[in-house]
Amino acid sequence: MDKGNPTQFGRAMAELGIEMIAGYSPQARGRSERLFGTLQGRLPQELAKAGITGMDAANEFLKPFWPRFNASFTVEPKEPESAFVALLPSMKAKLPDILCLKAERTVGNDNCVAYRGRKLQIPPQRHRCHYVRAKVSVHEYEEGGLAVFHGTLRLGHYDAVGRRLGKAGAVA
Repeated sequence: MDKGNPTQFGRAMAELGIEMIAGYSPQARGRSERLFGTLQGRLPQELAKAGITGMDAANEFLKPFWPRFNASFTVEPKEPESAFVALLPSMKAKLPDILCLKAERTVGNDNCVAYRGRKLQIPPQRHRCHYVRAKVSVHEYEEGGLAVFHGTLRLGHYDAVGRRLGKAGAVA
């Protein structure tokens, strides 16, 4: 993990105010390694014992297997209260722009941004005549839509193929 160059997941966690704790030590890695060792040693035997050879049958087998498996390894927590913190209502509206892929780009001389084989034309803005050579952020949303931001200002919203959308989501 490179703290100076976070992954998309690391970036989203930081924007949500969640501190990630990396498990570099043998003790931290040991718990997950023991789990994988248990599953790799036990699960194939359980599947063979049940006569399961296909993927669909294995997936059906796992539905009742997980509750039994988890029950046998469950440990009561030292503190009964939940450690989870509720998401602030002000953050809910920001979630789509946090839980998306983000890529930094430099606006070209044609006031367009190149992103994954698409050219995203930045529409005219009332406060600035162009963004040539400006650093912008392209957001790619789960449903495939795109947006271009300069800081917190959304410059344009686009469909999955790169066509600019108007205010109500209609192609402009």
